[in-house]
Amino acid sequence: MNRWARTPSLQVVLFAGLCVGARAQSPPQAEMPPQGYAQQPQDPQPQNPQLQPNPLEALRNLEPPINEEYRLGRGDEITVDFAGRPDLQAKLVVGPDGRITLPLAGDILLDGLTRTEATKAIAAALSSYFDNLAVQVTVTKYTANRVLVLGAVTTPGEVTFAGTPTLLGALTRSGLSPGQNKPAEIPERCAIYRGSNQVVWVQLRELVESGNPLADLRLRRDDVIYVPSLSERFVSVLGEVQHPGAVPITSSSTLASVLADAGGLTDQAGSNAHIQIVDPVTGNSRVLTFKDVLNPAKSREVTLKPGEIVFVPKTGFAKATYVLQRLNPLFQLSTLAYLGAAL
Repeated sequence: MNRWARTPSLQVVLFAGLCVGARAQSPPQAEMPPQGYAQQPQDPQPQNPQLQPNPLEALRNLEPPINEEYRLGRGDEITVDFAGRPDLQAKLVVGPDGRITLPLAGDILLDGLTRTEATKAIAAALSSYFDNLAVQVTVTKYTANRVLVLGAVTTPGEVTFAGTPTLLGALTRSGLSPGQNKPAEIPERCAIYRGSNQVVWVQLRELVESGNPLADLRLRRDDVIYVPSLSERFVSVLGEVQHPGAVPITSSSTLASVLADAGGLTDQAGSNAHIQIVDPVTGNSRVLTFKDVLNPAKSREVTLKPGEIVFVPKTGFAKATYVLQRLNPLFQLSTLAYLGAAL
């Protein structure tokens, strides 16, 4: 099973659970929900009241600006022209290190630069050799704008876009896998992973059927899309692991096996890492040391539930407050999913 396999149910909302604890000390009825938030229905004696943001707003915040200028990346092919100096023209590929090499100037870092910024960088690198050099950069082949599509699709793998990647564009080009004796159809849900700290679940079929343009959500390069099958159960493993993402779980899964499926810990986790298991439904969390994880008796005491988040912070930051700080960009971007319903 691929380590990017994803989790069940998918309301796309902020991971609000971690910030509930600070609010729980005040009477919930005395607090007014922030604008754009909806109060969850309360039990007669609520144990852990929490607020849910607007799920569509969470998706909007995930999108890059519609007019965002293209930035060069590794693998892009470019042509560099110099006005009045055809002898200097160069056709180049941005290397794996994000650089190009020009005579005289040597290596020039272009990864992440717009064409205008790349033009200025090249002119500056050659300014010691030429006066008033007019430079023009043209992208002749786009390869850097790629996303990875995995799971229940016909041809999983990288999909490259000349412009901004989109969710439906990536899924369409990857081919949707048909069900048993059924034609291919829009998945009920899918997951988008961004870096090591962000995951959002999208109710894709509902968005498509309602005609919501967010179904074709704009993505960023190197996003990972996973389309789960209906029978798959997952936890999300984030932070200081080699391969952040979702890991499928079974009745025999342990915390140690889940971390192993995520590629193990990075050096940044330290020699005795602390692993935090967060339940986004309740906001409850548990912290174990890596030594406990390696202890079979203690490891078996930890039961993982689908939708939980296993977070490995950097060494020296074992407290829950660090987890909140580390995941703070998710709150700002509204991109950490609230996985409210179990399989």
